[in-house]
Parts: sequence; C-alpha cells; structure tokens
Amino acid sequence: MKPAFQTARKHTMNSTRTLRLIALAGLGLLLGAANAQEGGYFYGGLSVGQSRANIDEARITAGLVGAGLTTTAFTRDEHDTANKLFGGYQVNRYFGVEAGYFDLGKFSFRATTSPAGTLDGQIRLQGLNLDLIGSLPLTERLAAIGRVGAQAARARDNFSGSGAVGVLNPNPSAREVNYKVGAGLQYTVSPGFLVRGEAEHYRVNDAVGNHGGVNVYSVSLVFPFGRAPAVARMAEAPVYVAPAPAPMPAPPPPPVVVQAAAPPAPVVAAVPQRRRVAFSAESLFGFDQTTIKPEGKAALDRFAAETQGTRFDVITVEGHTDRLGSQSYNQTLSTHRAEAVKAYLVSPGGFEAGKINTVAKGESEPVTKPDDCKGQAPSAKLIACLQPDRRVEIEVAGTR
Repeated sequence: MKPAFQTARKHTMNSTRTLRLIALAGLGLLLGAANAQEGGYFYGGLSVGQSRANIDEARITAGLVGAGLTTTAFTRDEHDTANKLFGGYQVNRYFGVEAGYFDLGKFSFRATTSPAGTLDGQIRLQGLNLDLIGSLPLTERLAAIGRVGAQAARARDNFSGSGAVGVLNPNPSAREVNYKVGAGLQYTVSPGFLVRGEAEHYRVNDAVGNHGGVNVYSVSLVFPFGRAPAVARMAEAPVYVAPAPAPMPAPPPPPVVVQAAAPPAPVVAAVPQRRRVAFSAESLFGFDQTTIKPEGKAALDRFAAETQGTRFDVITVEGHTDRLGSQSYNQTLSTHRAEAVKAYLVSPGGFEAGKINTVAKGESEPVTKPDDCKGQAPSAKLIACLQPDRRVEIEVAGTR
C-alpha cells in the first residue's frame, strides 16, 4: 500500500529576501506627496517581466522522510514570465493610486524517491492589487518611483505522485490578502506616454499553509488619459521691471526775425522707449510643458493691455532655464517656451509677428550665482533655489 503523502506537498516559495530597503524607499516617496502640485489625470498600462520564487527543497525533502521515503533527485523551475494590467489616478506630481490584475506565472518541482516513486508539484499565482505610488523627480523627465500596497493573490496547486508516493489532496487552492512593495524608475517620453522599470516583491500563501515571496522585475508602458497641462512647481506672480526714464524734451526753436520768414522748427525723431519684463517660467508653464497656463495667459494679457497704443520697432522674447538636466534639453525647452509666448502675443495679443524675435538662452544666463545654490543632484531645496533662473523675458522698443 502506498504511504499517504501529505506534508511533502508543501512546496511553497519562501522568499530569501525581504526587500526592506525597497519598502522604506516607497514609504519615503509617499511622504513627499505633501508638497505635490502637478497631476489630476487617469492612466492605464501593461507590464511584462520575469518572476522568481524560491522552492523550499529542504521542507519537501523532510516531508518525504516523514512518509518513509528518501529523496534521490530534486529538480525545480523557479522562473516564469509575469504580466500585469493596471489603471490608476495621478493625484499630483508626487502621489498616485493604482489598481491592477497580475499573473505571476507557474513554478514547479519534481522529487524522485527511494523506494521508487516521484512527486510532482506545481503552483500558479494570480490576483488583484491596490497600491499607493510615490514619485520623486530627478530631472525634467526622469523620476524615481516607489510603491506599497495590498494584494489578494490566489494560489492554485497541483500535486501528483507515482510509485511509492501518494497524494491526499492533489488540487488545493487559497486566496489571501497580503502586502506588496516595489521601487524603480519612470521616464516621460511624452505627456501621453511613460515607461517604467521596476522591481516588486509579493508576499503570498502557497495554499498548503506556508507563506513565501515572489520577486518580479518588469518593464511597463503607461498611457495617461487626457493629461492636462502640469501645474507649476512654485507659482509666482510675474515680476515686472520698471520702464526706462522718458527722454528729455527737445530744445525750443530759435527766435523768429520779423524781416524774414521763420525757419522751420527742427524735427526731433522720437527716441524708442525700451522696456524689459521678466516672467517666472512657473507662472507661465507647467512642469515639462510648453503650453501656456491660464494664469500665464492672464499675465500676458495684462502686459498687452499696458503696452496698448505703442508702435513697436522690435520685440525680443528670451527663454531661460536652470542648470538641471542636459544642456541640449534645456536649449530645446527654452526655444519651445519662447516660441509659445510669441505665438500668444500674436494671437490673441494682436502684436505683429514680423516684429517679434525669439531667442533661446537655455541655462547660459542664470540669475543665481554659483555659490547661491550648491549641489548637483535634484532636490526640492535645489529646485526652489534655482527658481529665478527659470524665466521668460520680453524686451520691447517702441514709441507712443
């Protein structure tokens, strides 16, 4: 009669790592959400990657020994493909909520015994998750992300024995709510397309009374739905520069001689009046955006109203950025923002397009001095310190 085998089928994956550092990183990023600004959009996406479990050979072997069997060979398959479908809501620039369906794949083993027999085991893990996600911007497009959440994983086992090995319950299953954590990087390819690379840890029940973990390393494609222009990092009122003093009046004409006709009065050409106005970039544009915000349009409308009635010789729009990010990226960003301001001044502002020049200064003309804002790694303190460098300046020369 075949010996009843029960304890040996407890082949669960006991995680060899806790990933505590990942959990702490995720929680730290979530705490940063208190200062968040940009966001307010839904998104969806999918991910694919590799999952890895740790099959507990020692426990299975011990169970076989308890049934009077000796393990002579043991093989395992601890890797499989994991995938996930998810959707979420980005509350603001630093904080979001995400739900999804995941399939961690299948894992299996085979134990060969003496007296002659085999024990085959397989487990499949699928379920639903709900996560809180924190983001920490590193550059204009790159951000570190961390997540912590709850997941309800369903474990479905399949055991079969041959020869001297017998199995009492060949198809146990269980569903249990447990935690999951993760960390990674996110890159904004465009406002409507993001790419993530992440490492995640799922705590699971193997359906035979044991708890273990599965690690997943994945790449995700994220698609925001109707993403609105981002809110500025530190919105400020436009800073206006006082206009240059008015020119001195022309001298009076010489006295008129009675016997001769009075000579014509000298014609004094009006000297063009110059004026430079500086707008904080945060008052005009959102994070990584070149679309003017409603607050920025209002500021440009005020500028247009103040200069109404002036005949312009030339208008120069200069775009400036801070030193964070690459030089080529900053040059491109300042070009697009200067062009966006020009376009708004033409319509609906009413300025002549031919008299408006745009200049991209990039990070070449900072307002701050080198010793004012120390450090290279992006941080909230450094970003705030470099705020004066991010601006758009408009210089006009004309007469009334």
